Amino acid sequence: MVELAGIIVLGIMAQWLAWRIKVPAILPLIITGLAVGPISTFFTHDGQKLLEPLLIESGEGGSYGIFPDKYLFSFVSLAIGIILFEGGLTLKRKEIAGVGPAILKMITVGSLVTFIGAGLASHFIMDLNWAISFLFAGLVIVTGPTVIAPILQNIPLNRNVSTVLKWEGILIDPVGALVAVLVFEFIRSAEGGVEFTSHALVTFFQILLIGLALGSLAAFALYHLIKRDLIPHYLLNVFTLAFVLLVFVFSDLLAHEAGLLSVVIMGLVLGNTDVPRLKEILSFKESLSVLLISILFIILSALINVEDIYIIISDWRALGLFLTVTLVLRPLGVFLSTNRSDLNFREKVFISWVGPRGIVAAGIASLFGLTLTSGDPQVEDAEYLVPLVFMIVLGTVLINATTARAVARLLKVTLDGSEGILLVGANGASRIIGQYLEGQNRHVVLVDNSESSVKKAKEAGLEAYTANIYTEDLSDQFELLDMGYMIAMTSSPDVNQYAVRAYQKIFGENGSFRLINPDELKQDREDLPQHGIFSYTDDFLNLNEVARDYPEIHELEVRSREELERMIDRTAVNNHTAPLFLKFPDGSLEPIPPTLQELDFEEGIMLVYLGRELEKASIEEVLGE
Repeated sequence: MVELAGIIVLGIMAQWLAWRIKVPAILPLIITGLAVGPISTFFTHDGQKLLEPLLIESGEGGSYGIFPDKYLFSFVSLAIGIILFEGGLTLKRKEIAGVGPAILKMITVGSLVTFIGAGLASHFIMDLNWAISFLFAGLVIVTGPTVIAPILQNIPLNRNVSTVLKWEGILIDPVGALVAVLVFEFIRSAEGGVEFTSHALVTFFQILLIGLALGSLAAFALYHLIKRDLIPHYLLNVFTLAFVLLVFVFSDLLAHEAGLLSVVIMGLVLGNTDVPRLKEILSFKESLSVLLISILFIILSALINVEDIYIIISDWRALGLFLTVTLVLRPLGVFLSTNRSDLNFREKVFISWVGPRGIVAAGIASLFGLTLTSGDPQVEDAEYLVPLVFMIVLGTVLINATTARAVARLLKVTLDGSEGILLVGANGASRIIGQYLEGQNRHVVLVDNSESSVKKAKEAGLEAYTANIYTEDLSDQFELLDMGYMIAMTSSPDVNQYAVRAYQKIFGENGSFRLINPDELKQDREDLPQHGIFSYTDDFLNLNEVARDYPEIHELEVRSREELERMIDRTAVNNHTAPLFLKFPDGSLEPIPPTLQELDFEEGIMLVYLGRELEKASIEEVLGE
């Protein structure tokens, strides 16, 4: 009981520490696992680990440890499946516009480069036999999403870079697992060699076909169950969890290790449908993933023995292998994969630098390592597999956690400015304004707690998410990393004020605005807040009435400050129009201020307004006054 509770407590404390010092959680988790595992043997009176994950028989007929080996790795496999399903849910097709081919090549060409290169390197540098060399190579293909996600959250990378790293980190996990399983089957079929066997080849295609087919079918089945309200709301999250575990286990029974691919495909398909309450499922899975990642890394790190650490420390060749994988193979794979893509040279260099390995590599290496070293006969050089993989995991995480921010700034792949616009509220006026802003090449995201409003926004081609700003923390959302403006446009003045107060420091780098409320609309303009009001002339009701009757936005060029003032006044009192923005000659947009006296008027400024287009005669009449 003490050990189980201790794992959870230490894991969450490590997660908290990672949040405080802004590093991927995997780093303090692995260090914690090593401290209570192999390192603790130097300080305990009997030389045993403080935490022994595997159940071990003692010399007096007793035993110590937590899991029998079979159940430990069953738990590890199921936990990894849940983590990858949650990752698949976050992948959106819209994100990959422009970099889709590069991502595809990263998980094919890049994986092939790493597999062949790491296999050759481990054989010729470490002098390992071919079987273990290529098993190691298959395991280090992956770049873990558990490590990439904190880097993306803590560093404001541009969208091309962050999208490639995010998609690669999630999609490449089952690819690496698939390759590793294929090599493992070759080894077992050939009794330690790597000769061609039909059994291993059949296994490969079984995993591929079952993973793709079963994952897709499971996603559509769950989608229809939720869509038709066949799952009660209070069971939604746990039912989804049970369904994921069912798909994972059933896939694994049909083809060993097909479960990983099945759950990633299931998450990917489900995440790109309009399934109701997807945000609730994702939120639950995120919390569960944090707990599972905390447990897994501590257990797998504690599983390492002192002898494994000594293998790495005492052999200089291990350093050569590490440098080859990280400084030669990773850049080579990235540059070959991104040739003729939309990525520039600096972006390619940064992606080459950030290639941390994560939970899938560590988990499967531990599983295969134990199987190969405890089998009869034992496979030669199998004892090197776990320490070498953990060397790659810990080394890449340590380097990327400590240098990614500095390297990103040096290469100038961070966002120059957060120019995205977050619209809180997905009502009719918000949707029309969002479409206009997207037409001005701005990244626009709408959030609303109304599923029907969000659905309408998506049908209009907008990026929109269901969220309750009172209960959800929007700051961790990958989709909102480049938000620099926020406009709160809900029907509730209280919600609008709360949104500005709670999120203006996160999403209001360049400005946070809210709608004026009906009471404020009756006051004199000089008595109103001089900053932070989106429209001083129209409240929620006015805007949405105009949007309902005349759902169009127009631009009108004005020649002087006086003309601009008269046009704003005229559109403000016109029941069919509502002034929104000032558009400057450089294309920038700003909400209309309460007074234009301090405005640096430039020739070519345009008034952007919602509603019925003003007739030319009417405009000339106003401007001629």
